[in-house]
Amino acid sequence: MEFRPCIDIHNGKVKQIVGSSLRDQGDTAKENFVADCDASFYAEFYKKDGIRGGHIILLNARDSSYYNDTKAQAFLALKTYPGGLQAGGGITDENAAEFLDAGASHVIVTSYVFRNGKIDYGNLRRLASETGKDHLVLDLSCRKRDDDYYIVTDRWQKFTEEKVTPALLDELASYADEFLVHAVDVEGKADGIEEPLAEMLGSWGKIPLTYAGGVRDFPDIEKLKELGKNRLNVTIGSALDLFGGKLSYREVVDYMKADKGV
Repeated sequence: MEFRPCIDIHNGKVKQIVGSSLRDQGDTAKENFVADCDASFYAEFYKKDGIRGGHIILLNARDSSYYNDTKAQAFLALKTYPGGLQAGGGITDENAAEFLDAGASHVIVTSYVFRNGKIDYGNLRRLASETGKDHLVLDLSCRKRDDDYYIVTDRWQKFTEEKVTPALLDELASYADEFLVHAVDVEGKADGIEEPLAEMLGSWGKIPLTYAGGVRDFPDIEKLKELGKNRLNVTIGSALDLFGGKLSYREVVDYMKADKGV
């Protein structure tokens, strides 16, 4: 298990939000934390600790009046830590190279690949051709409905028909270097993880996967490690003291290093 940090940017500010509250209309979200510092501060933090593979997520739609400010913050972080961070939010085959050239190690994509409720293989192939498999992360963020986890798009607001299953992971693994999975129903709530989802992802475990959503304390980290068979990486946001929470960022980093024998 590795700790994968995050820099979530909304309306031009680094924030931690409740994922299920995000709305394009009015550019609103329930906020847990709004940073006084810019995105480069957090990128420098992760760079000094040598933590790679964290993700920058642009939480505004591309037609939002805030998008350019949000993108500017993302590029500031990428410039601060080139090659150390992934970037997602509004990525297509037309702009993926721009983010990679700005310093992203990978681009993270959901909505461009999952369109009209299904996998758009034309878009997926165009994107993979543009980035190469080694620089593409597919974001399979999902919400629960009728006891199954369905991929959601457009900043987690729209359900697709695609269920997160081992068969789907097998189908998509040849296109991507990693998967990122936000458990959207618990994202930003720091009130416990989605255990069935974590268990299913860990049982698959064929390429790197990062789980995000609901982690609040070290027992949750231990539970995620157990259910995920030590195959899942973890993102922690709102619970961290770095973002106004109670869980020590430094203790998490030290725990992960000790766990790997570093």
